[in-house]
Amino acid sequence: MSSYVYILQSLKDKKLYIGITNNLLKRLNQHNRGENPSTKYRIPFKLIYSEKYVNYKKARIRESFLKSGQGRKWVKNNILS
Repeated sequence: MSSYVYILQSLKDKKLYIGITNNLLKRLNQHNRGENPSTKYRIPFKLIYSEKYVNYKKARIRESFLKSGQGRKWVKNNILS
């Protein structure tokens, strides 16, 4: 099953959330319904970026990178600019 690494931006405070899922639309809807404790106070969200991977392991590696210091710089330079 495919996995997606995704980046959401809060329309409330403009902060980013980086996550992983196998159903991108369902996960976005869960975030926007406040079903994720770590993001429920920052709704609504918009999807600003996603990448599709053939397996969870590769997606998890990419998610970990994007959450690192270098990954956040990559996001700033390539997604937010």
